[in-house]
Amino acid sequence: MTARPVWGWVPLKIGVVIESNDPETAWNAFRFAVKALDCGHAVRAFLLGPGVECEGIRQGAFDVPAQMQAFAEHGGDLLACGTCLRSRRMDGSDLCPVSTMQDLVDLSVWADRVLTF
Repeated sequence: MTARPVWGWVPLKIGVVIESNDPETAWNAFRFAVKALDCGHAVRAFLLGPGVECEGIRQGAFDVPAQMQAFAEHGGDLLACGTCLRSRRMDGSDLCPVSTMQDLVDLSVWADRVLTF
């Protein structure tokens, strides 16, 4: 765990929305999410649009599924837009279950901060 400043540090609830299937962008989004978990924050991620393709992205040094697995192992919650999956003729998985727009709304209400990659 990383050292934190002693003045006023409060763990946050962070929502991460990933709308990209760009290998480096998706990889960095999950790296950020894992680091935030390691620092004591609660993190939930939602895959939207092309982001639902993340589980199949491996390009060079950017092994996105490995980062997704690390995110899950560190206690992160991950959901994928069902409509976006269906439009690509894809299914959800154990790592990345199918969800709804209501789940994204709920994530946004839950979070102190929402970041979009």
